[in-house]
Amino acid sequence: MVELKAQTPFGDLLPLKIGGMTVAACDMGQLTVLGAFDRAGLSEALEATHGLALPDPLRSTAKGDARCLCFGRDEVLLFGVAPGEALTKHAALVDVSDGWAVAELQGPGAEDVLARLAPVDLRAAAFKPGQTLRSALRDMPALITRTETGFLLMVYRSMAATLVQELRRAMEAVASRR
Repeated sequence: MVELKAQTPFGDLLPLKIGGMTVAACDMGQLTVLGAFDRAGLSEALEATHGLALPDPLRSTAKGDARCLCFGRDEVLLFGVAPGEALTKHAALVDVSDGWAVAELQGPGAEDVLARLAPVDLRAAAFKPGQTLRSALRDMPALITRTETGFLLMVYRSMAATLVQELRRAMEAVASRR
């Protein structure tokens, strides 16, 4: 009988270090999409249960290990904690933990790397810590969030190896110019 073993989305592809930049896999714990049908109630329940404010469009909120990202129209992504029962009264909850791969890009040149891959302005002057957006990352749909230390990159799990490949190419190109 074949014994199946669980693997992380990136397997042994990460961490990756090139030219002072690093990409490392992130274990964000449970990822839950909250589809709000009562935004005001969800905001109150999220604050009471997890101490998190409901993020405005293109923003994120964080407290401790818990983070909440704007994920789309009337949708937010909660991760780092299991959702509290009170949230079910104000939103549809969907566990998407197994469907996403999450990595963090850090270091000098990280903005230049993403400038080669994303059709949006992610420079510090335009995209500040806590801001988040959904965009193409090369040919992959992605969620990009600027953190205090770099960029959190989320792609569908099936695209994890492609993300690493594209990041490697862009990191090598940026490093060769420095």
